Amino acid sequence: MAAVGPPQQQVRMAQQQVWAALEVALRVPCLYIIDAIFNSYYDSSQSRLCIGIQIFLRLLGIIVSSVVLILSQRSLFKFYMYSSAFLLAATSVLVNYYAALHIDFYGAYNTSAFGIELLPRKGPSLWMALVVLQLTFGIGYVTLLQIQSIYSQLIILNILVPVIGLITELPLHIRETLVVTSSLILILNTVLVLAVKLKWFYYSTRYVYLLVRHMYRIYGLQLLMEDTWKRIRFPDILRVFWLTRITAQATVLMYILRMANETESYFISWDDFWDLICNLIISGCDSTLTVLGMSAVISSIAHYLGLGILAFIGSTEEDDRRLGFVAPVLFFILALQTGLSGLRPEERLIRLSRNMCLLLTAVLHFIHGMTDPVLMSLSASHVSSFHRHFPVLFVSACLFILPVLLSYVLWHHYALNTWLFAVTAFCVELCLKVIVSLTVYTLFMIDGYYNVLWEKLDDYVYFVRSTGNIIEFIFGVVMFGNGAYTMMFESGSKIRACMMCLHAYFNIYLQVKNGWKTFMNRRTAVKKINSLPEIKGSHLQEIDDVCAICYHEFTTSARITPCNHYFHALCLRKWLYIQDTCPMCHQKVYIEDDIKDNSNISNNNGFIAPNENQNREEALREDAAGSDRELNEGDSTDCDDDVQRQRNGGLQHTGAAAAAAAAEFNDDTD
Repeated sequence: MAAVGPPQQQVRMAQQQVWAALEVALRVPCLYIIDAIFNSYYDSSQSRLCIGIQIFLRLLGIIVSSVVLILSQRSLFKFYMYSSAFLLAATSVLVNYYAALHIDFYGAYNTSAFGIELLPRKGPSLWMALVVLQLTFGIGYVTLLQIQSIYSQLIILNILVPVIGLITELPLHIRETLVVTSSLILILNTVLVLAVKLKWFYYSTRYVYLLVRHMYRIYGLQLLMEDTWKRIRFPDILRVFWLTRITAQATVLMYILRMANETESYFISWDDFWDLICNLIISGCDSTLTVLGMSAVISSIAHYLGLGILAFIGSTEEDDRRLGFVAPVLFFILALQTGLSGLRPEERLIRLSRNMCLLLTAVLHFIHGMTDPVLMSLSASHVSSFHRHFPVLFVSACLFILPVLLSYVLWHHYALNTWLFAVTAFCVELCLKVIVSLTVYTLFMIDGYYNVLWEKLDDYVYFVRSTGNIIEFIFGVVMFGNGAYTMMFESGSKIRACMMCLHAYFNIYLQVKNGWKTFMNRRTAVKKINSLPEIKGSHLQEIDDVCAICYHEFTTSARITPCNHYFHALCLRKWLYIQDTCPMCHQKVYIEDDIKDNSNISNNNGFIAPNENQNREEALREDAAGSDRELNEGDSTDCDDDVQRQRNGGLQHTGAAAAAAAAEFNDDTD
């Protein structure tokens, strides 16, 4: 079998895209129907029977529209084929009825727009047009229903019979009989087609039911909903629904403005344009479905914004591509929390603008989370190219300037309230996070510029990031208090209470727990290091080996594990942040009571320093005496393996120790 060439692949991809676009377009009317049903009202003064019938019809419309919305592609196309066929049949019947009973053919022949008789009294133009129209309806009907040839000819002839009665100028009562007979035959044929297709519909419905039940039992409700969400392309449907709805409303409002201003120009004044935009925004979030549609549009904008920023700063991380998911979720949560769709138009516009300000600050925080790893990577790898540093520094500067400008504008136009306090707190927190990132970046760049061992670098980085985390925790507590005040005295709701609980758990409790765990791990690692013997001076020169973690020689000192392996103190401390085993042989490193004699186990290259056993107790006493001093000097931070390699000479190495150190750096800096 010949391979499919690139042109054929492009054609297939284009066909798939066309079918996907058509499928999305065919699902959009279901949302229009559901939205119209939810936005409709009924008169409470009517009788209970009428109200019950209206409620039943609305529920039926919602159920049918929802079922059609989640149909498979094949079933969806068949549904629209049958629906279009029935619509053509109904239109054909109405045309026959109107033409046979309400059109004066002889008067119509002599009618013209300018009072001039263009057609003869018995010209064939009108009935020929009717014949062509009914032939089109008949051919479309039999084609969509896939009726066989002989029956299709009879159906087309049945549709043309009332037109033939008009052409032959039969009496009125005979034409009425022909119209009624033709309509009954067409209705009977439609019912027979439905009866034939009913078996297929039953088995298809049963198959779908069994498939859904099977997937629910195996994968659960969440995966079932996710699969349906992706299969029907629900975000695209919401996006098209919202955009087409806004476009239709904009067209109507533009027409009304032109009629009100009595002008033929398509250009309107700035005031009218602003009123038009405000009305469109207000009507664009007047129901739950429209809020979902606006969320889908925001998702698309945020997605491409995130991709643009990633391409600008040169990041390739897949986890940073989540901005298109985070932004719409935050917007929808804010809309539900504030009851956006249920507000009056004036209040809705104000609330929407406030929610957008909060969303903007959240997006800026997420963008900072995208740029911070790139900034740290450039500083750690000591990249000297200005073109690589400028985009990240430019984005960081914008992340500092934009919150300042936003806070200034809001404080200049609005009085202090809980909403303004929240936006300002988020802006100040973002500025502090940018300052922390730039400070750490500067420390790493200074370390790379001098290219010497800077033992206090880890301590400085840890202190800077710890300060930032403490400030972030304080802001989290303050925002929790602000939300509690808002819920009790302004606009309390169940959704707001749930969000406060989530905020208290993720942004306060877990942050404190992880921070305390990291702090205790660091102190424990320092204690473990201090319990190990240290070799200095002449004994260090007898070790013809390198550190198994950083692959560099021992210049000042080395720590000896109970299994007689040598490491730098800083390197071994980073390893002990993760696990209490030797990087070489995976035996326990830290022994509290005593150090066992493991002379039968070789060191890195099989060499044991002379008089090592005699000097070990002396080294332990010296380390015990200096343990308090090292604890007071402060805990060092765990920077990644690239920082360690570049600081010690720029040599490249791989291994589990370096990967573990990098993972621990990411955990602590979060």
